[in-house]
Amino acid sequence: MTATTETTAAASSARTAPEFDRAEARTAHNYHPLPVVVAHAEGAWMTDVDGRRYLDLLAGYSALNFGHSHPRLLEAAHAQLDQLTLTSRAFVHDQFADFTAKLGDLCGKDLVLPMNTGAEAVETAVKVIRKWGYRVKGIPADQAEIIVASGNFHGRTTTIVGFSDDPDARDDFGPFAPGFVTVPYGDLAALEAAITPHTAGILVEPIQGEGGVVIPPHGYLRGIRDLATAHDVLFAADEIQAGLGRTGRTFACDHEDVVPDLYVLGKALGGGIVPVSAVVADRDVLGVLQPGQHGSTFGGNALACAVGSAVVDLLATGDFQRRADEMSVLLRERLEAMIGHGVVGVRVRGLWAGVDIDPAVGTGREVCERLMARGVLAKDTHGSTIRLAPPLVVSEDDLTWGLDQLAAVVGQR
Repeated sequence: MTATTETTAAASSARTAPEFDRAEARTAHNYHPLPVVVAHAEGAWMTDVDGRRYLDLLAGYSALNFGHSHPRLLEAAHAQLDQLTLTSRAFVHDQFADFTAKLGDLCGKDLVLPMNTGAEAVETAVKVIRKWGYRVKGIPADQAEIIVASGNFHGRTTTIVGFSDDPDARDDFGPFAPGFVTVPYGDLAALEAAITPHTAGILVEPIQGEGGVVIPPHGYLRGIRDLATAHDVLFAADEIQAGLGRTGRTFACDHEDVVPDLYVLGKALGGGIVPVSAVVADRDVLGVLQPGQHGSTFGGNALACAVGSAVVDLLATGDFQRRADEMSVLLRERLEAMIGHGVVGVRVRGLWAGVDIDPAVGTGREVCERLMARGVLAKDTHGSTIRLAPPLVVSEDDLTWGLDQLAAVVGQR
C-alpha cells in the first residue's frame, strides 16, 4: 500500500521526539541520523514508533537489497536459531560447506573466506594481496604496494581510512599504514603509470557508492583487468555496495564482462538480518593463507551461513537482477526529467542513483529532511548529493510515488 502525503503528514510524533532524544543523549555522535525512530519494516516500507509509514529509498546502503523481512530469509534465520548459532572456526558446523560452495559457485571461484563486516572483508583482501605479493610474485619483504582510487570508500578501520581522501574519514586518525598509492578514479593512464615491480594489487570499487554513485567511464574495469593481467597484479573488486543484484547484474563488474581476482562482498550477503561478508577468489590467491594467519570468531558462523545461503539462492534465480535492470528505466527517466528543475546531475545504474541537488534548493541533508516529512527516507552524501537505493522488491507504483515526492521537494525554491 502506498502512503500519501496527507496521511503521513497527519501522523502523530508523540513518541518519536523523546525516543530520538533519548538515543542521542547516550550515543557517540559518529552518525547524524534523520529524526525518525523505526519500529517495524516489511518490503520497501518502514513504520515508526508513532505508526507513520516511510518508503525506504536507502535499503541500509544496499544491505537490504531483498527488502525488509523477506520471508525466505526470515525462515532460514528462524530455523537456524533453533539449532545452532556459533561454534567459532575451531570446529566445522553443518551450514558452512553449503554456504561456501554456493557463494563460490555464484562468483565462479574456488575458495571463500567468510567474515562479518564489509571493512573486515576489505582488511582481509589487503592481507591476502600483500601475502600473495610476497609469496607468489616475489616482492621484497615489507615493500608491497596496493593501488587505490581517489574518492574511495572501503570502510572505516585505521588502515582503510589511511588511503581515503575524505577529511571526515581520515583527519585525526593517523599515523597510517604505508603501502597504498592513490590514482584518480576512472583514469587508466594514471593507473598504468603507478604500477611498479612492487605493485601487488589494485583495489577499486566498480561504482563508488559513498562517493555519490560515481560510475567510471565504460571500459575502465576492462582496462584494470587487462593491466592487472599484463603486469602480474591482483585485481580486487570491492562489490560490497555495488554487488549482489543492486546494479541489475549479480556484480557490477558484470556490466563489462570482467572477472576480478578477488570479489570483496558484504552488506546484502546478510540479507539485512546478520552481518555477513566474504572474500572470494581462486585457490592460487586465497590459498596463500595458512592456519593462524587470519581469522574471526564470528566469521562464517552458523546463523550467518544459513542466511547467506538463502541470499545466494535468491540471487541464483536471476529474478532480482532482472527486476533492478527493468526498474532502472523508470528511475533514470524520472530523475533525468528533474535536471534543470532543482537537480543538476544524476547517475543511475540498476536501482541505484546519485542525485546532485541544485544549491538553490538546499543541501542534500535539507532535501532528505523534506523528503522525510513527506514519508520518504533517503541519505545525503558530500553536501549536495543524495543517494537512492530502494530495495529491489519495491513496486513500480511505490517507486513512482517516492520519485513524485522528490520532484515536489526539489521543485520548491
